[in-house]
Amino acid sequence: MSRDAERKAVVLLSGGLDSATTLALAREQGFACYALSLDYGQRHHAELEAARRVARAAGVVEHKIIPLDLGAFGGSALTDPDIAVPESGGEGIPVTYVPARNTIFLSLALGWAEVLGAWDLFIGVNAVDYSGYPDCRPEYIEAFQRLCRLATRAGVEGGAFRIQAPLIEMSKAEIIRTGLRLGVDYALTVSCYAADLAGRACGKCDSCRLRRQGFHDAGVADPTPYQ
Repeated sequence: MSRDAERKAVVLLSGGLDSATTLALAREQGFACYALSLDYGQRHHAELEAARRVARAAGVVEHKIIPLDLGAFGGSALTDPDIAVPESGGEGIPVTYVPARNTIFLSLALGWAEVLGAWDLFIGVNAVDYSGYPDCRPEYIEAFQRLCRLATRAGVEGGAFRIQAPLIEMSKAEIIRTGLRLGVDYALTVSCYAADLAGRACGKCDSCRLRRQGFHDAGVADPTPYQ
């Protein structure tokens, strides 16, 4: 890949609050942003419509939505209709964890980045206000960045991919304040694990709880439409 393409970035965009803020931060850094969303069989399918809205509002160069049926494996409340989305947190890693999701998503983003000539991959993982997912930790991000050097032609030939996780040490309130400073319209986003087809949130799941508390702690009105 040529070095004249350094200002391109691939941004994983779910349509939720965190990924919308991450996209805004990438744009603030001056990157030409290529947004990647995955239609992975999630029951909260309204987030993909939210991703389209966020990508349009941000003026990304290109937005791809890739079909990827992780529901074929099951094992998560987000992809398996036989597993209920919990309405309160519990001990250990919750059933909303999707096996290997961020590894799969980052691998696809890495492939697109190599084709585009982009050295930067942005992901909105968070290790503070999160649900205990193992693929949201700093050590995971560091490990995947090492993999990028080993697993790609561009990396073997001396290129240096960067996995940027700008939210990883922020509280939800800090994320919201950052996004508002950058002009993010959070009314466009969907975070709920059990949102209906209109994008209205259940108000009960772990993601809703974290989002609602974040707006409260940030001292701003929550624009989320609830069922």
